[in-house]
Amino acid sequence: MPLRSRLGLLAQHDFRQLFASTTVSQIGLQITQLAMSLVAIDQLGAGEFEAGLLITVQFSAFLLMGLPAGALVDRLRRRSVLIASDLGRAVLLVSVPVAWWAELLTIWHLYLVAFGYGAMTVFFDAAYQSYLPHLVGRRGLVEGNAKLEAVRAVSQTAGPGLAGQLVRLLGAPVALFVDALTMAASVLFYARIRSREQRPARQPGARLRREIAEGLRFVFGQPLLRAIVMCTGTFNLFFALYTAMLIFFLRRDLEIGPGAIGLVLSIFSLGGLLGAVFARRFASWVGQGRAIWMSTAFGTPFLLLMPFAEVGWRLWLAAAASAVAAAGGVIYKVTQVSFRQALTPDHLLGRMNATVRFLVWGAMPVGGLLGAVLGDRFGARVAVGVAVVGMCSAFLPVFLSGLRSMRTLPVEPVGVDRPSPDPDVRVG
Repeated sequence: MPLRSRLGLLAQHDFRQLFASTTVSQIGLQITQLAMSLVAIDQLGAGEFEAGLLITVQFSAFLLMGLPAGALVDRLRRRSVLIASDLGRAVLLVSVPVAWWAELLTIWHLYLVAFGYGAMTVFFDAAYQSYLPHLVGRRGLVEGNAKLEAVRAVSQTAGPGLAGQLVRLLGAPVALFVDALTMAASVLFYARIRSREQRPARQPGARLRREIAEGLRFVFGQPLLRAIVMCTGTFNLFFALYTAMLIFFLRRDLEIGPGAIGLVLSIFSLGGLLGAVFARRFASWVGQGRAIWMSTAFGTPFLLLMPFAEVGWRLWLAAAASAVAAAGGVIYKVTQVSFRQALTPDHLLGRMNATVRFLVWGAMPVGGLLGAVLGDRFGARVAVGVAVVGMCSAFLPVFLSGLRSMRTLPVEPVGVDRPSPDPDVRVG
């Protein structure tokens, strides 16, 4: 088989730039997640409630800005939004080590950075998932999403271990400076993409409120999309609770260091890599609809070992079991995101993605706040246990929908399927 055929979409120049950008930015994301929490816990002496609020503040941007962000992204060139968002996140992250060096860092500064980072992520995510169909065409969506999830999984596997060592050697504030550099590198790769979108035509009499309502009607008018939103929203609610307390649980309750915490998170992410590799094969084997509910129903219960972890073999067994859950989560994501992208007409992609993100990521600040309250009242271990039980119930909406027995998902885009653009031709 020729090398170009084996590489698939990676043979295209523009997709390679998106692939490379995703790699470096995902490594940076792992640094952010660990370093931000450890800055609060180790540098500022935050307790369970204050540490949990970091998640609430960061993801509250999805509730406050999610819907208008989608409508605004549909009015702009998505590549420009990606570049501006990453630059904004880099500037915010740099402010933390600068304030620390000047001995001016406070928990309120950290909350402000977390909210701004979340706001930039709202726009970035709406543009990112809407940009892929432009680069690869609708027929390349499953392959494109699988490859991007694979590189995310690799980054998430290596990233926490790297983040843990950076925090151990340099300190959490300086690790955030390294993260800012990864965001700057991501921008350089986006700048190398040759294919240019034409600026979306503004419809006469278009109003932001009307455009937001159109996105909401599209998502709620599709029964299968509604089921996916309910499943993902429930999972994210409890996953935010889990995330808010997991690092605190490992750091304070089990008293393990940043390097060991990074290794635990890397083992978890290794399962995500396996899920990305086998996502297409699993969906082909059991059917696309069944893959959506089976991946989360059978994978998530492996997280039940984590609340019972202790220093030693029980911790590493729980970490290994969590890798199975991560594999199921990535299979779920690849299958349902590809379905959403294929189902949605081009002019609604930004609003569809932003509406879904508003609903499913908007649950995360609630979960973060719930984690802060439960952790403060009953301790981090109990909060982690409650989170896992909640995540195990998330599959029910998709299981009880038409997806339960579907092998092939319906694809009904209103727009015209465009072929993958020639990577050497500039458009517009």
